[in-house]
Amino acid sequence: MTLLLSDLPPEVLFQILLWVPPVSIPAFQQVCRKFNDQSQPILWRHYCRTRFKYWNPEHDILAKFAQDAAEVDWKNIYRKRHVADAAISHDLEKILSTQIGRMDRSEKIIAHGYDAKDTLLRHLNVSDDADDVLARRYYSDAVLGGVHRIMAIQQWVRLKDGQPVPLEKALAAFDQFVLHDREGDLEEVSALLDGVAQSIRLEHVEILEATSRRKAQLIAGYLRKHELTGVVDSSQYHNLRNNFIGLALQGGGQAALPLISVGIFCAVAKRLGLVAEPCGFPFHVYAIVRPEDGFTLDGRASEEQSQSQLMYMDPFRSDKEIFRSDLEAQLKTVGVPTAEHEMYLGVSSIADMVRRTARNIIGSIQATPNVHHPGISNDSTFPELDSSLYSALWALLLLPEDHAAPLQRARSLPYILDNIEKQFTFDIRLAEMYMLPLFEGSQYLDQLRDAVRVMRAGDSMPKQVKSRTPDISKSVHFAVGQVFRHKRYNYRGIITGWDVECAAGETWMSQMGVDRLSRGRHQSFYHVLVEDKSVRYVAEENIVDISIDAGVNLMSLAGRHFKRYDQGSKIFVSNLKDEYPDD
Repeated sequence: MTLLLSDLPPEVLFQILLWVPPVSIPAFQQVCRKFNDQSQPILWRHYCRTRFKYWNPEHDILAKFAQDAAEVDWKNIYRKRHVADAAISHDLEKILSTQIGRMDRSEKIIAHGYDAKDTLLRHLNVSDDADDVLARRYYSDAVLGGVHRIMAIQQWVRLKDGQPVPLEKALAAFDQFVLHDREGDLEEVSALLDGVAQSIRLEHVEILEATSRRKAQLIAGYLRKHELTGVVDSSQYHNLRNNFIGLALQGGGQAALPLISVGIFCAVAKRLGLVAEPCGFPFHVYAIVRPEDGFTLDGRASEEQSQSQLMYMDPFRSDKEIFRSDLEAQLKTVGVPTAEHEMYLGVSSIADMVRRTARNIIGSIQATPNVHHPGISNDSTFPELDSSLYSALWALLLLPEDHAAPLQRARSLPYILDNIEKQFTFDIRLAEMYMLPLFEGSQYLDQLRDAVRVMRAGDSMPKQVKSRTPDISKSVHFAVGQVFRHKRYNYRGIITGWDVECAAGETWMSQMGVDRLSRGRHQSFYHVLVEDKSVRYVAEENIVDISIDAGVNLMSLAGRHFKRYDQGSKIFVSNLKDEYPDD
């Protein structure tokens, strides 16, 4: 007896459909009429749940998943995500295929918000043998970074505008700048904190009924026990990663500065019904714990609200209560007048915690040995110095101290513009949206507008085509994509362009002593990308050891200009054919 598809039970037919790609569903349903009877909402909800991990907040996707499937138009939701996926991939292909208009296309992708993240991650994790593996990974990561950063900056803009922002999100915004393809974004940090709170409930089943004082001690004890707060090795206190709440929650191993330790403590406390807020003590951060309304810290009924009803905790160092009298004694020791004690023993604003984190990041960078930190390919150097510094600059630009706001913003401006121009070119829209309004009416507005205009113009301008004629090939001996060592300074670099002779201005040539070179200005000069991420202009006589190994650092940077690396020839395959068609 022949068994037909129509003879199978509905449950089996539905399980078959779950293995069918969504684009094939219409054709598959024509094979057997019974497939049309299957529960369409459940099927399309399954596709939405399994095909996409990241969603824009306006979808309210978790609430929709919790509803009955028939109450949501899952097919339409999937269709919109599928269409967006195709549009994002199309714009990314355009970014890869030409140097012109990359800013505009990146902005179109970034406008999709978190709906773009799954698509970008798919391209970022392309196979090693892809024809354009380096370029695809580089630009997918660059655009994804733009998506992450705009979400971070929006948190700080809300703070600037006086809107409420949870401490955990204000701190996790720094993680967004160094995230790349790792986990640890705003929502994932919140989920990690949810998990910590749930684990505490399981380990201390009595905690929800405990007094405020006991809750604080149990929470601090758990965090210390599981190495979620503190720094285990004092010699690593200034390690850059200790400034990021997401890294502290994911890595454990006690890698959280006092401020981050307090941020974790306060966020977990809130989830367990305890009111805890940061206290910005000089050179340290404590947590202030308040009892429930109408009760003391020890659970006795009380209508009195006074300093005696506050509790200080230091989750960075211990699970023991810190007494106010001890903190006052410390303030006296360092010469703080009694009249100013309350300033340092009261609750600090979330904006102040953001500023202190930014300064801590800058301090960690200054304390870092002078070594190069490559990009996303090397976990041992994560997070990178440049992305971390960039986050601190944005935080201080958006949330300066009120009494010094104009001066602080003026100091941050040139550094942020330099970073946008050299490394974060897809953030030009952030400058227009969030920087220009800050400088309205100031002497720096025209400078900022000019910088934005020049960057926009450079992105839209067709590149000058430089073909290799026989005469040019006689004088330009090296090609785009070749790796070399600098004769004098010994650094390694990749050639990204060339001029038949020095095309720099007279001032630059005079400063660099070009005419003192043995072959002077009338030799070929090369634009090069160096392993420390700098871009330089090098005379041909200083290029030696051509076609040496690229090394990890250059490999992580090369995608900006090159498709892939040819191991046999030790040459990067150019992605600049619209400018150097013969290289």
